[in-house]
Amino acid sequence: PLHIECFDNPNIQGSDPVAACVVFKRGRPSKKDYRKFNIRSVEGPDDYASMREVVTRRYRRLSEEAGGEGLPDLILADGGKGQIGAIREALAELGLAIPVAGLVKDDRHRTAGLLFGTDTLDEIPVRHHSPTFRLLEQIQAEVHRFAITFHRQKRSKRQTASRLDQIAGVGEKTKSLLLQKFGSLKRIEEATCPQLQAVLGTKRGTKLFENLHQMAANQE
Repeated sequence: PLHIECFDNPNIQGSDPVAACVVFKRGRPSKKDYRKFNIRSVEGPDDYASMREVVTRRYRRLSEEAGGEGLPDLILADGGKGQIGAIREALAELGLAIPVAGLVKDDRHRTAGLLFGTDTLDEIPVRHHSPTFRLLEQIQAEVHRFAITFHRQKRSKRQTASRLDQIAGVGEKTKSLLLQKFGSLKRIEEATCPQLQAVLGTKRGTKLFENLHQMAANQE
């Protein structure tokens, strides 16, 4: 297959549920085609429902926008039979026939083979150090890295926003402005009064500086 797409949905006890899709074309990552998904319709840790949602969203859009020309030759799930089944259900509802396989991992979470089949799923071993094995290993590592990075970014942003919510007078627009300028709560807390004033104005910047330092003193 010249065009392979692989999905992973790392959700830790249901918190900040996300999913990610990486795309490989001609054996190489096509990073411009990678996609991140915030889970919208699923509450709690339900991997299968989450997978059905993101696969439906991904391929409905591709089918509508490109008339099916951008669809992959193979879809991989970084999971077992349940995730393969969820992907197949979503594809069937969309009227799409795309082969689906799962990445088999050993007890150390390393690539070991493929799950594939029509009526029944069979474990297909892949010879270590072969080009196929190296490609599957790279895809697995890449989708895991991409998904986990997105999950951490979302969790960090939520935690940062939560702490800023504790400061009187800091609304959604102010939070967005501060995060856009400084990038993280740590940098906001480390900012000097003039730096905060440059973003928020003299009065609001001074007030935020005083509130931040008061919060820090109360935590000591």
